[in-house]
Amino acid sequence: MPVLVSRASKTPVSPAAKRVIRLSIGFQFFFTLLLWTPIFYEYQRQFGLSAAEILGIQSIYYVAFCLLAVPTGMISDRLGYRNSMLAGAAILSAANLLVVAAPAYWGFLAHFLLIAVARSLTIVATSAYLYTYLQRTGDGAAYKQSEGSARFYSLIGRIAAWPMVGLLMAWNTPSPYWITAISSAIAVLIALRLPALPPAPSTVDTEDPAKLSPLATMGRALTVLRNAPVLQLLIVQGVAIFTLVRICQVNLFQPILLDKQLPVISHGAVLAAMTAFEALGSMRPGFLRRFLSDTKAVFLITIVMALTLAGTVFAGIPGTIALLCVFALAGGFSFPIQRQLINDAIPETPYRATLLSIESIIDRAVCAVVALVLGGFLNRGALGEFLLYSAAGSLALMAALAVLVPVARRRLNAGTGSS
Repeated sequence: MPVLVSRASKTPVSPAAKRVIRLSIGFQFFFTLLLWTPIFYEYQRQFGLSAAEILGIQSIYYVAFCLLAVPTGMISDRLGYRNSMLAGAAILSAANLLVVAAPAYWGFLAHFLLIAVARSLTIVATSAYLYTYLQRTGDGAAYKQSEGSARFYSLIGRIAAWPMVGLLMAWNTPSPYWITAISSAIAVLIALRLPALPPAPSTVDTEDPAKLSPLATMGRALTVLRNAPVLQLLIVQGVAIFTLVRICQVNLFQPILLDKQLPVISHGAVLAAMTAFEALGSMRPGFLRRFLSDTKAVFLITIVMALTLAGTVFAGIPGTIALLCVFALAGGFSFPIQRQLINDAIPETPYRATLLSIESIIDRAVCAVVALVLGGFLNRGALGEFLLYSAAGSLALMAALAVLVPVARRRLNAGTGSS
């Protein structure tokens, strides 16, 4: 078997780290394989829910996701990242079984609320666990590629599985939920095999968050954030990336294609192509590091994403599809690189998951505001105007960050050198 090597540093990865990386990839693959995603709307309709009830449940789900982000981050810090991953996967499995047992409005609502809890418990804990483990074993250079590989295999799993979901539902109506429950149960078994984190270096804060109240934990995390100006700026940078990706793939994808008069029957094929390009970018996050630092790479990626969205205003159907695929490729590159930058900017602290949760809720809050603004533009038929404004705003933000981040880093290094 070949030795796993970090593409960024070309240094071998220890056997213990290789095992943890593989388990982390496996956990994320099975946890994110929500097989019912393409059919949940029709599934709920078959059990008597109206469109208003289905969309109402989705609204409650998104609000719950935002409200749970920070509390579950604190829970992860208090209980431990492995335990949080284990709990999240177990809750996800139960959520999918609940839909089979109680296919009615309250059953579906409870299903999505449990999913919000499960995802909130797991998303930041998985990243925090992997980053902390690799840092403490001296294998930190492998983190970015590991995150990219996990995202790649998760996307490929969905591309392979989703086309079969309609056939599965025709064969046995609740089978997509049964299979998803089994998949998340496999994630539980993988979480049980993850080793404990190595001890933290003696030079860092090792205070146990479990001994603090939630309010005290939040206060400590906010103190870390307040004293980390580079982290603050990188969170702002992440907001730009997350908003562009989320708004395009969820809210703008179909309006852009409909504006180009592309038949709805072709939208699935375009989304599949975009997902494939996103997976390709996720698998090779170290490619850009041959030419650029991670910070400069994220600046470039965000600029490319903004310009490709703006370019769809002037492109025809083939050009629009090509630009959307370039957008997806850039988005695939961006996720593991930005995650590396954020984790690197967080000092060794027992509040890592709480800080990552704060970043997550800021991302989603900004995205919610942008979605509301987008609705106004769409109502008056000004999609192109919105895309151009979004590109201009993203470019202006990147220009400001290109100046502010190096200044903040120089001040941080000067302060460290004088201490």
